[in-house]
Amino acid sequence: MGIPYFRFFDRHYKEGTLIRGRYQIVRELGVGSYGIAYVANDWETGRQVVIKQLRKTRRKMQEKIQSFQREAVILRRLQHPQIPALYETFIERGVPHLVMEYISGETIETLIFDKGKTYTEQESFQLLRDVLDVVEYIHANEIVHRDLRIPNILFRDGNVFIIDFGLARFFHEQIPHVETYVLEKKLRRQIDVKSDFYALGHFTLFLLYSSYEPTTDEERSWEEELSISEHARFILRKMLQIDEPYHHIRELMKDVDELIRKDGATDVIVS
Repeated sequence: MGIPYFRFFDRHYKEGTLIRGRYQIVRELGVGSYGIAYVANDWETGRQVVIKQLRKTRRKMQEKIQSFQREAVILRRLQHPQIPALYETFIERGVPHLVMEYISGETIETLIFDKGKTYTEQESFQLLRDVLDVVEYIHANEIVHRDLRIPNILFRDGNVFIIDFGLARFFHEQIPHVETYVLEKKLRRQIDVKSDFYALGHFTLFLLYSSYEPTTDEERSWEEELSISEHARFILRKMLQIDEPYHHIRELMKDVDELIRKDGATDVIVS
């Protein structure tokens, strides 16, 4: 196999590389749509940090640089213990970089697919409720995350953390008209709080499916496969915009709180 396309054009930092005489690369975390993320040791402060380097291979570079700058502005505004802090920005060899707080922990993706963690309906909606507390703060700052997926939600010591604000936008921004999406991507990427609810609907489905045991090879919808309460189904259909969607996070939080209080065990539907 040859060298991956993005590695040929992007200059990836190797383990041990020292940047600015201060940040030493420990390992690469991953490659995103326009950034490469690393864990590094900050020898000036003694802490570990995340460094995000803008990818050179992305087309429309000016637009990507603006997205990089926007992420920095957004992280500066969001001062929350469950959101990574931005420490500094710099340009190295003409390439923009962000330096952020490193939050240790495991993503929900890792917990489900690597650790075999399963969630009951109550556990799923309680975790969703914990995430909503952080999302409420994000929305209160007139920001929509637009990428609330299981790899971007961390769990550590009983607390959830939301990371990767690379696709986040302010409420007043508009998506360029040239962007065209299939319906699902459009629902995820619209600059509206409903896009975060839609993403969290899928997030919750991942949690619920973690304990699902298929009884047939027949392909069915989640409503046919999952044995969940009517209340859970009601919430999910609104989050996924199958029914009239939620327009404010308080509406969603209220319904989730009611489901948790009811214990959800009295009206379970068996598929």
